[in-house]
Amino acid sequence: MTDLTRLYADLVAAGSLTADPAQQAVLPHFERIRAGVEEPVKSGWFRKAPEPPKGLYLWGGVGRGKSMLMDMFAENMGDVPVRRVHFHAFMQEIQTAMHAARATGVKDPIAPVAAAVVAQVRVLAFDEMQITDITDAMIVGRLFEALFAAGVVVVTTSNRIPDDLYKHGLNREAFLPFIDLIKDKMEVCELVSPTDYRQDRLSGSQVYFTPSNAESRAAMNAVWQDLTGGPAEPLVLKVKGRDVVLPGFRNGIARASFFDLCGKFLGPADFLAVAEAVKVLLIDDIPQLSRSNFNEAKRFVTLIDALYEAKVRLICSAAATPEMLYVEGEGTFEFERTASRLREMQSDGWGDAATA
Repeated sequence: MTDLTRLYADLVAAGSLTADPAQQAVLPHFERIRAGVEEPVKSGWFRKAPEPPKGLYLWGGVGRGKSMLMDMFAENMGDVPVRRVHFHAFMQEIQTAMHAARATGVKDPIAPVAAAVVAQVRVLAFDEMQITDITDAMIVGRLFEALFAAGVVVVTTSNRIPDDLYKHGLNREAFLPFIDLIKDKMEVCELVSPTDYRQDRLSGSQVYFTPSNAESRAAMNAVWQDLTGGPAEPLVLKVKGRDVVLPGFRNGIARASFFDLCGKFLGPADFLAVAEAVKVLLIDDIPQLSRSNFNEAKRFVTLIDALYEAKVRLICSAAATPEMLYVEGEGTFEFERTASRLREMQSDGWGDAATA
């Protein structure tokens, strides 16, 4: 295993990172866990298995480097079985596995599902823990209780302090024991860096590319690579029984085409779920809008409204400038507000309010 403090210093010396005292202050928490899992969980006949170290709940504003530090940790754990996964995607897997377990007649589907996770990992590294789904809220406590009891160590990032998880959710009182479990089994640490590195990378950069052509595609690819810095996976959001698929997702940054979002039968609830799940959204190939694709245009208006209200950073390629995207057909007057919002969302500092 690699000492993360030394690795961080090497990256700073190489110019790959900018030294940040707040990030450096968090590294000992990761080192504590790294050292604690070096010994195997199972022991011999006469030796008691060591107690697993407490996990880590790292929270703070968007773009402060939480995911970067967690990735550094997960990628340098040597032979320790570790899985790094977005929290929402993990919970979707759990719900699917529970459904399959119920089909076999199991009375308590959480038990075999948790056992399957325990058999595969020693450390679970979650990105962006947030609870917005009542189904997740009702099962997460018992699931994590089983994982902790089996010695699985959990490391997670979040934009919220634990007490604000599932805030104002239905039947929240039944969820409160999970918050107590987090505080008992994980160290809660705030990353208090004043710098939003994600915004800094976009500051002064073009975020609206027109027309949609090979040059725009190359520019979008470059922005995507700069922001994500690694492989992405699809993110599937379950909304009222529907699957809303974002084909590319990593560290709160998502990418989809106009057709993926507006060419399908999606509505306000779907777009609100997208806005809740992502911090930066790249949309490729927004076409010219008119009466010929009126339904798609209406969905686009709804999508932009959801992203605007949630202060999601938007980067896109389009057939025309915002003012010229929709110039004929029913709804052109209403689209003026959307064009105005698209202009505002291009400005430096857009989304800063979401990190306050």
